Order: sequence, then structure tokens, then C-alpha cells
Amino acid sequence: MGTLRAILKNPDDLYPLIKLKLAARHAEKQIPPEPHWGFCYLMLQKVSRSFALVIQQLPVELRDAVCIFYLVLRALDTVEDDTSIPTDVKVPILISFHQHVYDREWHFACGTKEYKVLMDQFHHVSTAFLELGKLYQQAIEDITMRMGAGMAKFICKEVETIDDYDEYCHYVAGLVGLGLSKLFHASGKEDLPSDSLSNSMGLFLQKTNIIRDYLEDINEVPKCRMFWPREIWSKYANKLEDLKYEENSVKAVQCLNDMVTNALSHVEDCLTYMYNLRDPAIFRFCAIPQVMAIGTLAICYDNIELFRGVVKMRRGLTAKVIDRTRTIADVYGAFFDFSCMLKSKVNNNDPNATKTLKRLEAILKTCRDSGTLNKRKSYVIKSEPNYSPVLIVVIFIILAIILARLSGNQS
Repeated sequence: MGTLRAILKNPDDLYPLIKLKLAARHAEKQIPPEPHWGFCYLMLQKVSRSFALVIQQLPVELRDAVCIFYLVLRALDTVEDDTSIPTDVKVPILISFHQHVYDREWHFACGTKEYKVLMDQFHHVSTAFLELGKLYQQAIEDITMRMGAGMAKFICKEVETIDDYDEYCHYVAGLVGLGLSKLFHASGKEDLPSDSLSNSMGLFLQKTNIIRDYLEDINEVPKCRMFWPREIWSKYANKLEDLKYEENSVKAVQCLNDMVTNALSHVEDCLTYMYNLRDPAIFRFCAIPQVMAIGTLAICYDNIELFRGVVKMRRGLTAKVIDRTRTIADVYGAFFDFSCMLKSKVNNNDPNATKTLKRLEAILKTCRDSGTLNKRKSYVIKSEPNYSPVLIVVIFIILAIILARLSGNQS
């Protein structure tokens, strides 16, 4: 019923939603027959359905390398995330993890649900890794080694300052940006960008996730996980977990807005990185998550619900982003629309209002100066058409039948 209500409220989500469903079914049919590759692509769908869809944009050789890169880092992240592993056990595993990708027999019991399966059967990932080209292997090993060392450092160190925050995000996400840039370059399809631009691509996504996941992280058992830097949250609360309590709502929202403003500092680098991409498939692969991130920040900003439960883009808007993000004009248009949406929520009484507006104006100027806004596809509905619920259901059924037949013809 929730999905139907959302469609009734946002009827132009309907067609992108059905296309997204069809794309998901198509992705499921693309799982390779070899057991180790089959495991990797099936596992990719389980640990990140959205990434499994986005990765389909890439040509097969590069797609295989990115799939393994993602799973290796997801496995590394599973070790870091498991708060039940003693520090004296966890740190050596993180530091030596890059060596295990060459060992077809290695596995380690940790994590829960699908992540436990990934760790228990990691030998499939190692087997697939050993079939990649040497340049791909070297890039994955190098980033895994650097990331593992960085994670180990922060196991014993809290995120105190904004510099700590940037350093932590570099290790867990900025290095992903550097690694992906290396894989794109190894494929021969892209030039190698500067490390600072690649780093910003990762930091923008990671900071968005850290903001969105506040409640999940703070409620982690047996031990909470704290990634918001003390330098920011200590201006609003004595303890980070205090922000989730209703009596601290005003300060919580102010802290949230401070965090979002910090994340916005990476946007212009991200736009520059995407502008310089040449290959259309790689462009879509990179651009879709970035548009999702600015959309998520626009929804999270000034939203007390982030401290009460899950806040994320509605599924229909996600489908629309995936469907409509194809060119740099689409990206500038999306960043312009979502930045306008965020700007409309800025309260002049917020302690960081001036800084927030300054960063948003810089983003909006970059988008305007691109000269492409007249070509943009709107992501933010300003007026909602009043369609009959019966008509919506009829359209939904007709489109579902048509797309089901198209799906049958493709198989």
C-alpha cells in the first residue's frame, strides 16, 4: 500500500519504477554460469541491490573488476563493522586483508545475514579475483591494503576533529574513488584524474551515508558506532547519542544541518570529476550515486525524522534518477534542482545558515554556468497532477503487462 500511495502522490514515478523493476529482472538473468562468478554477482545483488543495478552500465570486463573490487571492500568493511570481534583479533585481519584476496581457501566467520555468507564463502571472490587482468588486480590489492591500514588506525582512534573525519572518510571511501579511477584507467577508457577529485567523489558519498545512518550507527549493539566528528557535535550536545532524544530536537537538527553543510564542500570537485569523464557507461555508473547523494542530503537537511527512523529518497524518485541520469546536463540539472530544494529549507536562524547558503550558491552558480540547465529533466515535482486512483491502477496494470511481454522477448 505504501508504494501505491507514493505513486498516487507522484504519478510520474510510475513508468521509471516499472523500468527499474524490469532492469532488476534483467540483471538477475545476467548472472554468469561459473559457480564463483555466479556467487559474486548474486552476492552483489544481496548486499547492494542499487549498486548491482548501477554496475550493469559497465562493459563486461570492467564490470567484473568493479564487482570484485566492491565485494573485497565490502568484506573488509564487514570485518570493521562487526563490533563483536575483539580489537586484538580485528586489527591484524584488517592490516593483512589485501593478502587474502590471493588465497582461494581463506575465509573468516563474522558479520550477519548475507554478509556472513560473503565471509564464509570468500573463496569464490578470491577465485574470481585471480581471473582478472594484472592491472585490475594491482589496483584492487593496493586500495585494499591502504584501506585496511586506515580502518585499523581508526579502530583505536575516535573521530575527534573535522580533519579526523576527512581522514576516516578518505580511508573508507575516498580510496574507493581512487581505486575506481585506477580501474577506469586500466580499462583504457578514461584518463587518470587527480587524487583530490577522486577522493572527493568518495567523501561526498560516504559523508551522505554517515549523516543518513546516524540512528542505525548509534543504536548498534553491542557497541555503538560514532562517525560524526566531536568538533561538530560537541557544539550541540554533551554526548553524540543525546541527539536522538526528543528534548534535544532543536540542537539535533542544528547539528544535522552543520553536517550536511560540511558534506556540500565536496560537490564542486564531484561535478568537475564527472564533467571530465569520456565514456558514457562509466559516466552513468559514477553519476547516478552522486545524484542520489545530493537528493538524500536535500531530504535529510533540517529533518528531525533522521533521529527517529530511516530517512531516504522514495523508491519512485530513485527510479527516476536512475532512468534520467544519462548526460552531464542531467547531472547539472539534478544538482541544481536538489540544491534549490535544500536552499528552500534553510532557516536564517540556523547557526550555519550563512555558510550553508554560500556553499549552495556556489553549486547553483556552477550549474548555471554550465549552460545546460535548459536541457535538464526535472527531479523535483513542484506541482502534483491530480490523477484518479483508478486511472493510475489501470495504467500500472497496462504498463506492467507490456513490460512483462518485453521482458519475455528479451529472454
